[in-house]
Amino acid sequence: MTVRVVVGGALCHEGRLLAARRSAPPELAGRWELPGGKAEPGESVPEALVRELREELGVEAEALERIPGEWPLRPGLVLHVWTARLLSGEPAPLEDHDELRWLGPEELDSVDWLDQDRPAVAEAGRRLRDGRAGRDGRAGHGERDGRDGRAERRERHTRSHGGA
Repeated sequence: MTVRVVVGGALCHEGRLLAARRSAPPELAGRWELPGGKAEPGESVPEALVRELREELGVEAEALERIPGEWPLRPGLVLHVWTARLLSGEPAPLEDHDELRWLGPEELDSVDWLDQDRPAVAEAGRRLRDGRAGRDGRAGHGERDGRDGRAERRERHTRSHGGA
């Protein structure tokens, strides 16, 4: 069986983690998660995270580092979580969510997280407390898509400015 990756984003900004409350499907509505979604065929997991955060929240973000571990969602789907840094925009619940909250490390237990997100949220909280989350912490545990951050930023700049 082919396993498809769902990527969750531990989106950190100013020492806080973004939590998103599900509005659908009914069995998940009202519970909180790290925003994200399925990687498409041919798309790297970091690229999928950037796309999903743009579609779901209307923000530009940069995937930084994979949080170690993977969590089964259902047969054929597994969750990978990456830390991400907010580059621009103000997150808004555009798809599949009805509320967003920025939570400090001491507030992470104040919402009812989906079970599969809990281990990654705990690790993101440790990183927030240590001051390691949301920075360009690329060295370490993460898988990489083979390009350095400068090349990725140049490519984004070129695309957003019409090749100029």
